[in-house]
Amino acid sequence: MNIGLIFPGQGAQYVGMGRSLCEGNHSAAQVFKRASEVLGESFLNTLFCGPDEDLTTTNCCQPALFTHGYAAVAAMGSLYPEKRAEVAFGLSLGELTALCIAEVFNFETGLKIAHSRGALMQKACENTRGTMVSLIGGMFDDILEICDKTGVEIANMNCPGQVVISGEYNGMQSALEMAEKMSFKRIFPLKVAGAYHSRLMGEARASFEKFVESIEFKDPKINVISNVSADFVKTGEGAKGLLVKQITSPVLFAKCCESAIGSGVKTFFECGPGKVLAGLMKRINPEVSVISLDNIADFNL
Repeated sequence: MNIGLIFPGQGAQYVGMGRSLCEGNHSAAQVFKRASEVLGESFLNTLFCGPDEDLTTTNCCQPALFTHGYAAVAAMGSLYPEKRAEVAFGLSLGELTALCIAEVFNFETGLKIAHSRGALMQKACENTRGTMVSLIGGMFDDILEICDKTGVEIANMNCPGQVVISGEYNGMQSALEMAEKMSFKRIFPLKVAGAYHSRLMGEARASFEKFVESIEFKDPKINVISNVSADFVKTGEGAKGLLVKQITSPVLFAKCCESAIGSGVKTFFECGPGKVLAGLMKRINPEVSVISLDNIADFNL
């Protein structure tokens, strides 16, 4: 049985995430302990107890998602060592978790990268005025027209019929007005701090590139699929370049799923909070199996 691991990105977090894993599995508990040693005791307190406004800040949310995803894999490895993955990828920040699982860098290094990435993106959000909107249904040509006429950009292609656009606030308001006159089934603004995966993140991308420049990225030991190319990452240096580029590039999540399925993966484990990716995967290919591993009860496979 070919197995794939998928990791969520921002938006999947919730107060209390990871607590049952930490309390119910020794291997997962060790991961959370290591995270607190790097980021401080207050980090775990925010994950487990909130408040929500602190957890949802980009500089806290990204290492939180990274830690929870890694802990879920650690728990799975301790309980089901025979279930070994051949492929790993994620949604935006989730790609960083996938690279760590593939041993491109160790957990502590990955946590520092996630914290820095989040802090730099938070700063870019504060220095710009941007937002994001999800468009459900409708015609892709209409989305291209909206982007062309308003200057906004495609940020995520999550699954057939679900595209997220991103950009400067005034342009996004114009985009909303255009979209409301088109055939979209649902249009809703996202509760985000800024315009992720757009040119407004250029400042964060440049600073992040400098931050990771001196960090060694080893060649992945299992197949990792890049959000930018929807193709397999061949080398550590290639992974580094794609991770930098991802900050201002569209997330091609649907194509990543198709690449994994095309390689022979039949069963996916969503490692981290929520079941968002399982829902997307069912729309991409309802024939594959997706098992979400969030709380300790989810591990009764």
